[in-house]
Amino acid sequence: MTTDSDLIRSSRDDPQAFAALYDKYCRSVHRYAATRAGESVADDVMAQTFLVAFESRESYDHRSEDARPWLFGIATNLLRRHHRSEARRLKAFAKAAGREGYGDGTDRVADRLDAAATTASLATAMRKLSPADRECLLLYAWADLTYDGIALATGVPVGTVRSRLNRARRILRDAAALNNPEVKEIEHGRVSASSSNA
Repeated sequence: MTTDSDLIRSSRDDPQAFAALYDKYCRSVHRYAATRAGESVADDVMAQTFLVAFESRESYDHRSEDARPWLFGIATNLLRRHHRSEARRLKAFAKAAGREGYGDGTDRVADRLDAAATTASLATAMRKLSPADRECLLLYAWADLTYDGIALATGVPVGTVRSRLNRARRILRDAAALNNPEVKEIEHGRVSASSSNA
């Protein structure tokens, strides 16, 4: 079975061999970039990721047979350039969520307001995460990398990845609980006052 490491090694003598790596991962890199930065950026990030990877394939660490952490690390570095626009987008999303218009169905209004408030809170919390914590969370959630893969992609120890993910999860959970008291009460193992009054 040909590993990613084998493909990269082969591409030294036969550059066409690198195309197999592109075929294997281009969609997942594109999906990750599109989710983080939008479709308009994803094509460029994907193309640049594989261009950078091809040009730097001599520096690939062949102890790792799976090239995904390496590729997502490159993509993440490219996406850092878009970090400011990403932060602006989340800020605008948070504002827009609070200004949505609602239909006439009175039964749905409260649910929509709750959903909008939660969405706004989560978007605000995402924006307030440190870039490193947000990056770990998005690599975990959107790139589907393992803790080890995130560590390779970001160049930090696995323990740091665990800490960053725990911190990000706690912040997002707290943000969600602000708009849903039942979540907060369940987290603390107590009976919800709101549900007992229902």
